Amino acid sequence: MIPVAFDPIYVLPLPKNHRFPMEKYDLLPKQLIHEGTCKPEDFFSPTPLSHDHAKRVHDKNYVDRLLRLDLDQKEIIKIGFPISKQLVQREFVIAGGTVSGALKAIECGISFNIAGGTHHAYTGHGEAFCMLNDQAIAARYLLDHGHAQKILIIDLDVHQGNGTAEIFQQEDRVFTFSMHGKKNYPFKKEISDWDIGLEDHTDDEQYLNILSETLPRLFEKVNPDFVFYLSGVDVVATDRLGRLGMSVDGCKQRDQMVLQYCHQRSLGVQCSMGGGYSSDIKIIIDAHANTYRSAQRIY
Repeated sequence: MIPVAFDPIYVLPLPKNHRFPMEKYDLLPKQLIHEGTCKPEDFFSPTPLSHDHAKRVHDKNYVDRLLRLDLDQKEIIKIGFPISKQLVQREFVIAGGTVSGALKAIECGISFNIAGGTHHAYTGHGEAFCMLNDQAIAARYLLDHGHAQKILIIDLDVHQGNGTAEIFQQEDRVFTFSMHGKKNYPFKKEISDWDIGLEDHTDDEQYLNILSETLPRLFEKVNPDFVFYLSGVDVVATDRLGRLGMSVDGCKQRDQMVLQYCHQRSLGVQCSMGGGYSSDIKIIIDAHANTYRSAQRIY
């Protein structure tokens, strides 16, 4: 069994002209069940994160204003969509799912959040579709409750995990690794513990060679006892917001490589889905589903 956080109540529509493919959160679990990768009982509905847990990572004033829908227009524009009570509540559910998933991964080896990967949320503001940083919150929760002493965050979304890097700049117990498009958003990068910026149109061979050379050094350097993996599929060449040149199969090989390293070291790993913005929703679903398929084979 692979625990998967999902709650269809919080799959909410955005304005028609918005580029964020919300329908993938509904279609992905259906596909996984249809093909037999997951069973209905593998899925669990997360409960909203407590406000106090959010404030262990995010500025208290920011969280309180978010809950009151009291952000100014500049902050809302930076987030990228009009906020509402339902969308803010959804963000707390996503973060709650990642915390619950991290605890389940300690027991089962691996867990997934159908949503999550909100790595652009900073301590005191949100941006780029992200209001609360789900994996940062879950990492802090594990540290606070003695479930982990050294955490590695592997962020392979096409966009740098700038919010995560900022949040943990002064936290030696969390090591942030981001491999992303060098010329892609965010155009002003933060400093992760280890950043690898990739050139435009980086293909499967180049990407996988760099990753295969890096992972042994990364795990040796950090020696983590828990891993958070942000498995964004916006690295594929068809992605509207990405600038790399990978195929869906290459993205699958990437996931297999990361998960095999975690499994070989008996490390718990929580996976959040991150980005995926290809025009063809079938490509997005197939690429995301490959992460789950890989986990089923490895675990």
